[in-house]
Amino acid sequence: MNADNLKYWIALKSVLGVGHVTFAALLEGFGSVPAIFGAPVAELKEIKGVSGKIAEAIVHFQDWPKVQAELELLDKKKVAIVTCRDALYPQKLLNVYDRPPYIYVRGKLTADDINIAMVGSRAASAYGKYTTEKLSRELAFKGATVVSGMARGIDSAAHRGAISARGRTIAVLGSGLDVIYPPENKKLFEEIVENGAVVSEFPLGTPPLSPNFPARNRIISGMSYGVVIVEAGEKSGSLITARLALEQGREVFAVPGSIDSAGSRGTNKLIKQGAKLIENTEDILEEILPQIERKKPLKGFSAPETLNVSSPCAEKLNAAEQKLYDLVSQKRMHIDDLISVTGFSSADILSALTTMELKGIVRQHPGKFFSAERTN
Repeated sequence: MNADNLKYWIALKSVLGVGHVTFAALLEGFGSVPAIFGAPVAELKEIKGVSGKIAEAIVHFQDWPKVQAELELLDKKKVAIVTCRDALYPQKLLNVYDRPPYIYVRGKLTADDINIAMVGSRAASAYGKYTTEKLSRELAFKGATVVSGMARGIDSAAHRGAISARGRTIAVLGSGLDVIYPPENKKLFEEIVENGAVVSEFPLGTPPLSPNFPARNRIISGMSYGVVIVEAGEKSGSLITARLALEQGREVFAVPGSIDSAGSRGTNKLIKQGAKLIENTEDILEEILPQIERKKPLKGFSAPETLNVSSPCAEKLNAAEQKLYDLVSQKRMHIDDLISVTGFSSADILSALTTMELKGIVRQHPGKFFSAERTN
């Protein structure tokens, strides 16, 4: 959308009293946002939710310099705006009652994204992180796009798992796209931009205030076919995401945890309340695939001729993979020990081990330990 048109979207959203629902009602009533600003007060007041005060504020809007400054800042920061009229706006999100009229985007959205959300505790256990990375890696490998909130713990593990499979992932922030939170995820932020997109409904400069995160959660669930809760305490924000997902008609999945773990009480409670217990990606995909109309099937699931993550590998190992396989065939080894013994860089080893795990040659255990899955 060109800047001349986009300025009206930014202006309307900045009018005091025009929330997401009122914005949608005005857009439906007048057909386009520029037409809203050209309408008289009397016609504006006929729209549900538009008071006389709001109508007057629209007609007499004068803050165009501020709108222009935002457009210039967006261009400088390389941030795009995708409106609900754009083809790249997440299609599932269009069905959400209080959807944002537009979202800020860095990276690339695609119309083919099959979004599956994965969220959980910030104070995640080793088991939780391992399970999250494994599930998200396999989902991404099969063609799904992993959606999460880039928070500490489970969220970060979800993004990293998808990236390790060279798949797509989308992060939804509770701040402006120029305010990276948590700050230690700056590198992860850039990796997500390169392997998907980072999105937010909040303008640039918005700090990560507490009320922003429940709002952010409705977008995570709203743009996805289903939500996977990996670890959650009894009062976890992830349970809010699960509730929102149910209200939006999305599938809710939960990974079971130890009955002695406080971090699993929320997920175990969700299972008792009817969330689907999952043990692998097939448990997720068999629920959402019937909802999806697409030209290409997900890899390794609905099309038997494609590669399955757990299939035996007939390919020959390269020299680096063979060396790693020989080591983990003798005993279970930690990744740090593999780096020390081989002299390979951590990035090269992670890439090789990820490839080998997806081929079914090695298995990753909690704590970044690896062993041979089978003989080659």
